[in-house]
Amino acid sequence: MRFDQIDVGTPLAAEVLCLGESMAVLVPAEPGPVHEVRTWTRTVGGAESNVACHLARLGVPSRWVSALGRDAFGRAVLADIRAAGVDVSAVRFDPARPTGLYVKEANAAGSPARYYREGSAASAMGPELLADLDLTGIRLVHLSGITAALSDNCLALLRALLAAPRRGRLVSFDLNWRPTLWRDRDSGVLRDLADSADLVLVGSDEAEAVWGTGEPDALRELLPNPATIVVKQGERGATLDEAGTRVFEPALRVDVVEPVGAGDAFAAGFLAATLAGASARQRLRAGHLQAAATLLTSEDVGTPLPAEVTAALIDADQLTWSTAHLSTSGIIVSLAEGETV
Repeated sequence: MRFDQIDVGTPLAAEVLCLGESMAVLVPAEPGPVHEVRTWTRTVGGAESNVACHLARLGVPSRWVSALGRDAFGRAVLADIRAAGVDVSAVRFDPARPTGLYVKEANAAGSPARYYREGSAASAMGPELLADLDLTGIRLVHLSGITAALSDNCLALLRALLAAPRRGRLVSFDLNWRPTLWRDRDSGVLRDLADSADLVLVGSDEAEAVWGTGEPDALRELLPNPATIVVKQGERGATLDEAGTRVFEPALRVDVVEPVGAGDAFAAGFLAATLAGASARQRLRAGHLQAAATLLTSEDVGTPLPAEVTAALIDADQLTWSTAHLSTSGIIVSLAEGETV
């Protein structure tokens, strides 16, 4: 498959490589029923590039690898992700296939979306991409189940990446269940992909939909090989299963503006803390804090919380953590003692 590469300057050093499709996103820029909206805001959406952007904002050098159409949306997607501080030097442009697109209506209850990604440039990626993939300095490769659903070529690419020698690197896999993408495909491959990773991130609700269970014990039986499994349990919190130990950390109370992107934010916060050698509880809290930052905005990638907020909470006692409340009103944190930051 022919791909073109454009000159995006000198490649940046990176510690994390995130591979997967990103699309142009259209969001209503005015209130009212979607069919009456005439003004739209164009942004970018993609689970793996979201993680890369979060990591870059958290100070972890990251690289995003994908394919885009040689079109206006492709150039816009590349520019936005590059502006977030992510290395995009490995992105390829397809002269024949378009950049994917999705349209959503953002609100606190959820964001119904319409995808226009069939036959996209990213869906043509395959194992041959590995020949040009520079893994120098990469400590972690991040993948998701979305890529596996795009095409047989993309599934083969994920299998090749997971089968490749680690050479000291970790591979993380986020299930990222998208049922509409699997209507005509065998979702059974997701178990093998997840079980081949070192670190698995999965929502309890999506695990229930795909594997019939969202319970940490049952998921560990289902996936015996990953060193680390993180089960995201929505508003309840998240459970870490690692090295024979189990740690649960409740989620923060947040005034939700819009929920889309919180899972990717959690993944980035958790992965950044993992690379920094943080404790199990700190890693889960870092995930919750980054997710909270995204829940407080209508964007898929929110700005990290102020340093004073994260400093007050990352090592806080359990009572302080459990009673904290993050609000859109200047990012107020109500602590157990009634303090605000």
